[in-house]
Amino acid sequence: MTKFRTRSRSFALLLAAGLVTVMMPLNAQADAGFKRWVADFYETAAKSGISRSTYQKAFAGISEPDPEALQKAQYQPEFKSQIWEYLDSRVNPYTVQIGRQMAARHGGTLNAIERHFGVDKNILLAIWSMESNYGAVLEKPERLHHVPQALATLAWADPKRAKFARTQLIAALKILQAGDVTPKQLTGSWAGAMGHTQFIPTSYLLYAVDADGNGKRDIWHSIPDALATSANLLAKNGWTTGKTWGYEAVLPAGAAKYEGQTKTLAQWAALGFVRPNGKGFPRGTDRASLKLMGGSNGPAFLMMKNFFTIKKYNAADSYALAVGLLADEIAGFGGMQQSWPRPHGTLDIKEKFELQSRMKQLGYYDGEVDGNFGSGSKAAISAIQKRLGMDQNGEPSQSLLRALR
Repeated sequence: MTKFRTRSRSFALLLAAGLVTVMMPLNAQADAGFKRWVADFYETAAKSGISRSTYQKAFAGISEPDPEALQKAQYQPEFKSQIWEYLDSRVNPYTVQIGRQMAARHGGTLNAIERHFGVDKNILLAIWSMESNYGAVLEKPERLHHVPQALATLAWADPKRAKFARTQLIAALKILQAGDVTPKQLTGSWAGAMGHTQFIPTSYLLYAVDADGNGKRDIWHSIPDALATSANLLAKNGWTTGKTWGYEAVLPAGAAKYEGQTKTLAQWAALGFVRPNGKGFPRGTDRASLKLMGGSNGPAFLMMKNFFTIKKYNAADSYALAVGLLADEIAGFGGMQQSWPRPHGTLDIKEKFELQSRMKQLGYYDGEVDGNFGSGSKAAISAIQKRLGMDQNGEPSQSLLRALR
């Protein structure tokens, strides 16, 4: 695990935020304070059954806090994307294609997990995509943190997350003590989320499964273990086998007032709700809640019980919707049929892919065609705009796509 040196700028940010209330002009003093905290916390860990040997292994060679964990916790940009922007980056031709490839590659495992837990295998694939890009994140060690170090850092220096971090650190030490993973392998996000399907340590202890039968629950290296662990979480939190997560619906005039209400599908149908293809909903007494994720001018969704079970994984409505939509597309059921109320002149996800593909064909862009417009895509756009005599703002647009067509 790469160790991150404490830099003056990092520590200055801590001081400015009030996370460290005593002036410590030297990094060595900060390191000393962190080491004292780690030494003192063993008494708490011992009360939870953590042996001295386990504790020493967890912090062997760790003499400094993880400044990047604090930066990510405290200084992440406050960015609230619109629902269509959130979905574009998560439910798109790339994530669908890779999902179908993974479905074929791991078909036997997925079918076995679905039979055992009763959880839709396509939902599991969608969660895998959302959490680690089908494991691709784990192949970039520079983006991973040593979990005990990161959690100890948060417990020591982040008052808002200190209680959470202490609880998760104890759980991480229990995982290490159980022998499921070595200290070097105990990696995760800055907040301790681990493995292919990003479980925090306490959730790992509750739901982790040894699906491949090797005697260890390894969500870092065993895809069967990781997917079965996610299935176990959903099953134990009320997943209903054989039921969908929800239905896209057309919002009848004047029906926005029902947002947030729960009724049977028959009652929603009586109010004029239909699917975009004009078909009705299954008969029965299943209940659904109305969600208007894009406002009253956007599509409606009738969310079933399984939608709220997905939210046990991540409490955001946008997350659960993305999982449901991606699962449907991987399964071949098709995507959304209605359009989001995007600003005039902007591109939908298919058009974003087309624009990147055309720029690549013309030799302006050499990155991935993934629908995400980072610095490479924007530089290519600016170059094309300059050549065409357009305003050089580097932003994708309908006018630019029409020009390339």
